[in-house]
Amino acid sequence: MNMDFFSDSCREAPRTEQKFGLCDDIPGGRAYSDHSDPAKWLATVVNQNEIAVVFTAIDKCVIQDHDEPGRGRCDGMLTADHLLYMVELKDRTPPWQADAIQQLESTILFLKEHHDIQAFTYKKAFACNKQSGKFVTLDNEANLRFFRKHGFRLDLQSDILIVPKRST
Repeated sequence: MNMDFFSDSCREAPRTEQKFGLCDDIPGGRAYSDHSDPAKWLATVVNQNEIAVVFTAIDKCVIQDHDEPGRGRCDGMLTADHLLYMVELKDRTPPWQADAIQQLESTILFLKEHHDIQAFTYKKAFACNKQSGKFVTLDNEANLRFFRKHGFRLDLQSDILIVPKRST
């Protein structure tokens, strides 16, 4: 089966707002970005440089519920010319971290199986939980293992910072 993570059918229009949110509040529906209702946001995207960022729904769009039974998938992906962020959204009390990280890992494996992502300078995997506050401490060894295995930095926090492109 071919999974196209960059298909227009699952991508939203680019956003350049300095702050917007990511939501997953429609039962049986897919995640989406929002600018108007911060109370619904499970993660806040901070985009101080107003970079054009695209949100792509992965769960229930790129990967449908009946695709790859038993394998996890994260809710969405944020992309710009230079960055690729995988995002798992949660709104629950502990324990939630292991499940979120597993969903991110599984999705990264799907992504790498179907696309060459070497052109992206910044690759991060965000496990965001509205109930856990802005930042959760992650063991440095676990983060390093995740990076060595997948090539993505791992963050457990509800603020997603869009970094500017490095000047060469």
